[in-house]
Amino acid sequence: MRLWLGFLLLSVFLGACTSVVQTEVATPIEVSTPAPTTSTSTSSTVVVTSTTTTTTTAAEVLFTLGGVITNGEIPLWDAMVRLNGELIYTDTSGLFSFGGAQPGLLTVERPGYLSVEVEYAGGDVSLDLPLERRVVRAIRVSRYVAMNDDDFDRLLGLAENSTVNSFVFDTKDESGTVLYETAVPQALALGFINPMYDPVERLAQAKAAGLYTITRVVSFEDGRWVNAQPEFKLAGSWVNPLNPEVWEYPLGLAVEACALGFDEIQFDYVRFPAGKTAAAARAKQPLTQAERIEAISSYLAEAVRRLHPMGCAVSADIFGIVVSAPNDQGLGQRPEELSQVVDALSPMLYPSHYSDGWLGFADPNDHPGPVVADALDDGIPRLVGDAAMRPWLQAFYYNGSQILAQINEAEARGAGWILWNAPGNYQESWLPPLPPDEDADS
Repeated sequence: MRLWLGFLLLSVFLGACTSVVQTEVATPIEVSTPAPTTSTSTSSTVVVTSTTTTTTTAAEVLFTLGGVITNGEIPLWDAMVRLNGELIYTDTSGLFSFGGAQPGLLTVERPGYLSVEVEYAGGDVSLDLPLERRVVRAIRVSRYVAMNDDDFDRLLGLAENSTVNSFVFDTKDESGTVLYETAVPQALALGFINPMYDPVERLAQAKAAGLYTITRVVSFEDGRWVNAQPEFKLAGSWVNPLNPEVWEYPLGLAVEACALGFDEIQFDYVRFPAGKTAAAARAKQPLTQAERIEAISSYLAEAVRRLHPMGCAVSADIFGIVVSAPNDQGLGQRPEELSQVVDALSPMLYPSHYSDGWLGFADPNDHPGPVVADALDDGIPRLVGDAAMRPWLQAFYYNGSQILAQINEAEARGAGWILWNAPGNYQESWLPPLPPDEDADS
């Protein structure tokens, strides 16, 4: 890492002997996004997928050069670096520089990572700034739990006595219903709103307990929306992911949820349809695998462009099968491409959802730990970008030992995890307890 930065410092110094220094920034993945803008405010637009050229005159070559990386030494683009009130973003090589920088506190933040602060004493220096990825250990808060004070307090108690450090709420669920009082124009126009909980109140409680907060936004399957606006229909109950007009509704909800205080927006049903509906979709609009992946990647890249400057991480739920299959299975989801766009991918690794014989098991549902282990071992090496692999795990039809078997395999791979139980009926025996030293300090 230091050799890499040293070479870049030498390159910039040599370039300063001429009239200009030019740095070409390559794109991490080709996806369609609006033309970027830049600003030094926290509401600036993040450049996600464009190639830019920065020109610096020789008079401006007093600088601080730094590199932001993961703790696995992968360069982190789009990290926010602040020094003396000035905000800049790292480029696609993870680099940043300040011209004529004065001493002060330098802070580095990126959604999905723990922030770093260092004292900058002034002068030309090379800084290695590794950010530690946030490891999420989460349980989903169902609408029924979120609306009930006693049930929600019970989940807070479970988190306090276990390694759970995150809650996953719902903004818009599988029924097409928005679950709180929203101000998003299209949600108001459609009218599919059923206020079940106050997100501001629940977020305050979760944050007071030190929890990281995520909310799900169901994106492209919505039978009520399709019936209300058939012009957006692809097939069955699915709207068309290729249509940027379709994106505005779920993205509007995502931006609102971030403004309310959620730390991360998780997009669910962010794919093309499967099964019989897939055949109808192909008949209406034949697409290549590349076109499907481009559509899903572009949507998620637009989400990142809007949400990262607000401080929210972006994640996407994907089918469990796509981490083990070489192609996109007709869904527009492959780890290689999507890992270059979002902060985390969450494959749904529910053993009960795998066909008999899958992964070599006559009945995968009888082998919860090995199924999760094999799927993660297939999927993690396919991550091309800096996204985390954070699986959804089955917390239904299983006893505590079977649930813990899945958690242990995820933990062994540093993957983090989220438990799915539709009614939110979790038991403390299902959850890994706090280590004795942490328990004693709490």
